[in-house]
Amino acid sequence: MMPGVGMKTLLIVFHSLTGGTQQMAEAAARGARSEAGVFVRLLTASEAGGDDVLAADGYIFATPENLAALAGRMKDFFDRAYYPALERINGRPYASLICAGSDGMNAARQIVRIATGWRLRAIAEPIIVCTHAQTPEAILRPKTIASVDLARCAEVGAAMATGLAAGIF
Repeated sequence: MMPGVGMKTLLIVFHSLTGGTQQMAEAAARGARSEAGVFVRLLTASEAGGDDVLAADGYIFATPENLAALAGRMKDFFDRAYYPALERINGRPYASLICAGSDGMNAARQIVRIATGWRLRAIAEPIIVCTHAQTPEAILRPKTIASVDLARCAEVGAAMATGLAAGIF
């Protein structure tokens, strides 16, 4: 599906190894798609690049926190997209979703620093879902994100889409 004439585009970029972050990104996409007038693109970090960033009007970045940092594939996405988009997306809105085993704060800080460099505008505080996975087995086990947390992700997606469609962002 392609965006209609005059439609805004929301790009949701995610990486997920155990499924938790993917569930969060998909919930945000469902929430965004519930609002009329916005075309939603859900891409993995490996698929997305600078052209995708330039073509979008707003962003949701979703990542696991690995070893107290952004996941490597999300960092790779930002590395590939950063300079092609620099000074070309100033003022656009963004939100972030973090799936973490403990606190998730460092991954959130890293996204804020990247978004600050791009001069993006946060529309919400980062949503951090803590899975409390602390052993190698728990960390690598497929994740199931609680419905209350998925609802928060959907709300961010809907808020972003509503703001884009209304021209608030």
